Amino acid sequence: EPEFPAEKSSSVPQKTFRVLVGVTGSVAALKLALPLAELLKIPGLEVKVVTTERAKHFYRAQEIPVTLYSDEDEWQLWKGRSDPVLHIELRRWADLMLVAPLDANTLAKLANGICDNLLTCVIRAWDLSKPLLFCPAMNTAMWEHPITAQQVERLKGFGYTEIPCVVKKLVCGDEGRGAMAEVWTIVESVKRILEERDLPTQS
Repeated sequence: EPEFPAEKSSSVPQKTFRVLVGVTGSVAALKLALPLAELLKIPGLEVKVVTTERAKHFYRAQEIPVTLYSDEDEWQLWKGRSDPVLHIELRRWADLMLVAPLDANTLAKLANGICDNLLTCVIRAWDLSKPLLFCPAMNTAMWEHPITAQQVERLKGFGYTEIPCVVKKLVCGDEGRGAMAEVWTIVESVKRILEERDLPTQS
């Protein structure tokens, strides 16, 4: 049975900051373990991951050191009317969401309000008073298509924060903009939000 994401006790002082990491089907999902390892070094940070099915192609689940949720968990958790709805529970649990990488397909879904899997349902239900950071990652030709800029701007219009992609040689062999931001850039963006909330960022 999937672990229920709510806190077990309300008597513990609230010193933790909860980060929900979304991962989609870009080849940059190969790096999933790297930002997780850096985030887990931050004191008081609790991390969970929501994955799309296609993202699973790029990483080994046994190498992910935190709870990992996927579409199957949503349906296993809910059996009847009184059962929790996982995408709502995760939305309530998280203080911040980080989507890294955000592939072209999920970018298009989010820009148009489509919510056909666990990750996109969490984001469609997201509390807009909480930060949501996204890291686009795709082939240069896809990045340069005019619809991409429109969709990125639409997400920013929702109040989400872009961590811009970078120029490098991509796994496909092409060279240009479209690669996911460096891990240190992503982690520093999270730390900046922690500092704004006067939470510790060093152990």
